[in-house]
Amino acid sequence: MAAEGPRSLFALSAAAVSRSMGALERDVWALPGHLLRGLLPLLTIFRLERAEGAARRAGLSTQPIWRQLWDDVMKTRPPNSENIPCWRKKFLETFFSNVLHGVLDVSSDWRLNDHHFSPLLHSSPHVSQLTLCNMLQGAVELAAEHNHKVLENLAGSLRILKFQHLLSSDQSIRRSLVLLLHRLIHHGSVSQVSMYSWPVPDTVLLVLILSMSAGFWRSGNALAYQCGLCREDRAPSQELVQERAESGRDAERERSSGENQKGFPEASVEADAHLNSVLSVPRSSPLQNQPCEEASSEGPCDHTSIQGGSSPRCGSGHPSCHPVLRKTRRRLKPAVGRKRRCLRRSRGPYADPEDLYDFVFTVAREGNSGLLDKTSSTEDENTENWTSSSPGSPCTGRAGCKKRGGPAGIFSLKAAHRFRSVSTLELFSIPLTGETCRTLSNLLSSWVSLENLVLSYNGLDANICCILSGLRALSRHPGCRLRVLRVSDVFSHMPCMELVRCILSAFPQLHTLSVSFDLKNQPEGNRPEGNPSCSEVEIPESCLEQLEIRFPREPLHTTFLLPVLKASKSLQQLSLDSATLPCSQELGLLLEALKECTPNLKKLSFHDVNLAEHQKEVLLLLQDPVLQEITFSFCRLFESSTAEFLSEIINTVKRNSSLKSLKLPGNRLGNHRLVALADIFSEDSSSSLCQLDVSSNCIKPDGLLEFTRKLEGHIQQRGGQIQFTHLRLFQNWLDQDTETAQEALRRLKAVCSVVNDSWDSSQAFADYISVM
Repeated sequence: MAAEGPRSLFALSAAAVSRSMGALERDVWALPGHLLRGLLPLLTIFRLERAEGAARRAGLSTQPIWRQLWDDVMKTRPPNSENIPCWRKKFLETFFSNVLHGVLDVSSDWRLNDHHFSPLLHSSPHVSQLTLCNMLQGAVELAAEHNHKVLENLAGSLRILKFQHLLSSDQSIRRSLVLLLHRLIHHGSVSQVSMYSWPVPDTVLLVLILSMSAGFWRSGNALAYQCGLCREDRAPSQELVQERAESGRDAERERSSGENQKGFPEASVEADAHLNSVLSVPRSSPLQNQPCEEASSEGPCDHTSIQGGSSPRCGSGHPSCHPVLRKTRRRLKPAVGRKRRCLRRSRGPYADPEDLYDFVFTVAREGNSGLLDKTSSTEDENTENWTSSSPGSPCTGRAGCKKRGGPAGIFSLKAAHRFRSVSTLELFSIPLTGETCRTLSNLLSSWVSLENLVLSYNGLDANICCILSGLRALSRHPGCRLRVLRVSDVFSHMPCMELVRCILSAFPQLHTLSVSFDLKNQPEGNRPEGNPSCSEVEIPESCLEQLEIRFPREPLHTTFLLPVLKASKSLQQLSLDSATLPCSQELGLLLEALKECTPNLKKLSFHDVNLAEHQKEVLLLLQDPVLQEITFSFCRLFESSTAEFLSEIINTVKRNSSLKSLKLPGNRLGNHRLVALADIFSEDSSSSLCQLDVSSNCIKPDGLLEFTRKLEGHIQQRGGQIQFTHLRLFQNWLDQDTETAQEALRRLKAVCSVVNDSWDSSQAFADYISVM
């Protein structure tokens, strides 16, 4: 209690100082620097924010104060705290998120409790990244009318919007989300949308986020009509169409009023329900319909073409494919007294709320501008087009998206208004069904602003072909910007090299391609019927600069990789992970292919590839005059080697002046090999090595200290002239003698930047026994 007394007294005094600042604020900011320095820690965050300019003019930094605020209020250590450039932004951004989600009580600290301070409003300009989770409570709060100014601030500051652990939502939540996405993406600055960990995704919600991220929303939708920014952009012709549609709706209401009076609920009930559900979709959405046999999960969509031809069609006679029967998915509204007329009749800007998908999957005939300008003479024909091409419409092919030539295999989106879209889409651990993949494929086909696409653990399986069809269509757009594609999953539907060839043949503009799988889904040669082998596809000259392949323990055949290398003359980085070498000559063939086909290759990485019997090839790589970074990660380099092999490695690196980075994690170096590696920096060395990674190598504190002493001796002999700048020591046994380890690290940090961690080496006892 005695200890709390002075702290409480200080808090009261500081709060009094902060309260008295209002009238004297201008005079206070004019104080000399040494007086201002003593005043800043006594301010609330509202006053501290306002003092930034004065502190800067006085040559003072508020960073230590914001860092102390973080420690006192957040009471956690942020990841990579040593690399945080601005603690003010870091604090206010986290503060915003915690207040929004109800994690932080502003009354818990006097520095947060200022009657001038609106937590969300004043911190929102500093928020560049925001995560919404669970039931989207944050979205509901931000879309509320009283937070209008907060949303306006976020529209200018927010760049990354994340969704995590989402749950199913009702129509009011979805409406709030639509308002939020429309403002932050369509009329805002959000450039990246990421979704994480959604084991059983709500299809309606998922498609809503994807489509609005792609910039699609119905131009005549009630939301767009109410949005002031959209209203400013509306053309006179749109207004005319809007008025005509409103007239049609009024007339229909009058016709149905008599029926409502005959025992049905009042029309106002329908209007209220309609207004509340304008942005909602029924649970029985088209994406949940049972597809026809040809488009089952065993065989994904077969878009009949990207360039020209017919729209995707269903197997004849299948009931779910009939254009009229398909519409039975709509819910019947007991509050609606009017009869359902033609499916497309009277579709005004306040179109039926159930069809969220209408604006994404409508197939508009060439020359037509949208839904509202259809004449009644072509209504029946257009209705069939729109219905048969909805997302629930299965495709004709069995497996894979085989193009047969014909107009648009990807559904047209002409009926939707196109807004601004994001440039990065990331989906992590979100299962995508065949129908959802078709949805994504449709969106991708014209998503020209997309620059980065990450699909990680989505259970794509054979549906990867459907995604590829959308990418192929996208690649033909002159304004296409997609340059980075990363695909990872548990199961591989086809051999990795075959998939790489498929992707590059569909999208040669890629600069970065990463393909990663854990397990093979089926034996080679047992692919679904009708899926042509991509190994025969011709790869055009590509722009590929970085290629990463993680094989599901597949053999690495250079003959399959060679066409990719030949088409990728600009390749600068190549990473091969978890591959097996089918024969002793395979690695040599790969090195010859790399030398012949990739003259610009700068970085080469092998991970979990057994190189114990390939010492000659390892030395050849270390001699390469072009490579600047080489990684042998968990490659068992010294499993069956002799002391001479280590000496050859050291001498080779000493003679190579082009190699800048050598990474050897997980190769069981042990103490004695680490000490020997210090000779790379000896006086007679011409090496330019800057970075050395010896993580996970059973290194103990005494070995590290001996390495340090030897390194210091070489530096002294060279008169302090050394280019070595970074040493990585993750997951070594430095906890076995803390005092020795600390001495070694202290002396090393005087020479280079050292990155290590606190790791419990007792878990690696079995590995230690195998090295002894």
